[in-house]
Amino acid sequence: MWPWEHAIIGYLSYSLVCHFVFRTSPGGPDAFAVVFASVLPDLIDKPLAWEFGVFEAGYAIGHSLFFAVPLSILVGTIARRVGRPRIALAFPIGYLLHLPGDILYSYASEGVVYAEIVLWPIAVVPGDSARRGFFEAFELLFGRYVQTLLAGDVSTYVWIQFGLAGLAFLVWLYDGLPVLRDFCIGCRRIARTLVGSNRSTRE
Repeated sequence: MWPWEHAIIGYLSYSLVCHFVFRTSPGGPDAFAVVFASVLPDLIDKPLAWEFGVFEAGYAIGHSLFFAVPLSILVGTIARRVGRPRIALAFPIGYLLHLPGDILYSYASEGVVYAEIVLWPIAVVPGDSARRGFFEAFELLFGRYVQTLLAGDVSTYVWIQFGLAGLAFLVWLYDGLPVLRDFCIGCRRIARTLVGSNRSTRE
């Protein structure tokens, strides 16, 4: 799955949990946490494989259940101890949903269930023999994706992807634009502080 697909699934799932469990919308920090966690496995494995050659393919330690579960527990424990229970829930939701998402994508695109994607180091995903850097590999894969769209060869899976993207945007609006809202509030506070300090200096 593409990073934005993981982010969409992660945010929609967490927002649903917030509305049904907490009866409120996601906040800025926890919304950021779930989106960041949803793409973190790729941020770990893709550069290590494509750029540095640590792994054969972009599915290794970051996608492994043997790493993902302990990491989620660790982050959740730390978040609770520092008084961030929402982040303690948001991070595991984003990270752990990434793993079945990739397995589902392999089945939707190739008709094969690649369970080894999440079983490193017990199972290792074979890599491409051609060694490419991170940006070159991303450009190649994204280029194929764009060419498919421009050719009008849009599969049912891609239409579902577009539909989920539209739904996620509407839900984000309904939730009050978390992250963006918090960023704007922070900018206002900084601006007010600067204006106040300038006035004090003049006086």
